[in-house]
Amino acid sequence: MFLITEKIILTPTVSMLKIKAPDVVRHAKPGQFVMLRVEENGERIPLTIAESNLNDQTISVIFQIVGATTKKLNQLEKGDYLIDFAGPMGRPAKLDGLKKVCVIGGGVGCAIAYPIAKSLFEQNTVVHTIIGFRTKELVFLENEFKRISNQFYLVTDDGSYHQQGKVTDILKSLLLKGETYDEVYAIGPLPMMKYVSLLTKEYNIKTIVSMNPVMVDGTGMCGGCRVSVGNEMKFACVDGPEFDGHLVNFDEAIKRNKMYESFESKQYQEVCNSLKEVSK
Repeated sequence: MFLITEKIILTPTVSMLKIKAPDVVRHAKPGQFVMLRVEENGERIPLTIAESNLNDQTISVIFQIVGATTKKLNQLEKGDYLIDFAGPMGRPAKLDGLKKVCVIGGGVGCAIAYPIAKSLFEQNTVVHTIIGFRTKELVFLENEFKRISNQFYLVTDDGSYHQQGKVTDILKSLLLKGETYDEVYAIGPLPMMKYVSLLTKEYNIKTIVSMNPVMVDGTGMCGGCRVSVGNEMKFACVDGPEFDGHLVNFDEAIKRNKMYESFESKQYQEVCNSLKEVSK
């Protein structure tokens, strides 16, 4: 059993939990994830480690309420327990030796991008960050990103906060002005990572993306997280979750993700209905 020591509501659909997990904290590095389970017969879901704190032995995870399990997870409060919390899993981000990096986060992907940017900044890398959201109400981690960025940009799709546009608009304007980077990190929705990668390929800038497809066990046994990278089939849970964005077959990944949308939507609605019954 793993104790929830803190819960913070970041937006109407995004929350952060701090979980007491000393064994995970000791080994956690930026880019890795955990597999957690809310209830005895529930599914296991992967969540990227947003922050690890050696002082209080906690791991922070940030999640968006998009399906049945995240809906149940968001019902938990400080003092509640998780059944399972396994990790760290996946390969850590390779950040050594980088002098100047642009870190791009889209939506809830900002939770994954933040520890990458923070770690780079702490090793004296020049960090430019670009984060994007659909609208002002969905913005989170803005101040946190500002503190660990040499240059910071925020865009919203509808223009309700900061600059209107896409993260690729900002990146393209920076590249046109002559900015160069050792690497670009792009973490967010699959289409966003696809178009960032297409843009950076024109400039021959190495680009790393974080692939978070469907995972069941986190050990590569189920095959649910397979991703085509170049001419090879990789498993995001053990070979990733980070891959060369110029080699990832995003169209295939987008198509596979859509296969689960109707099932997840049905499960989510069932959970909502059961919660309404309980509250009566």
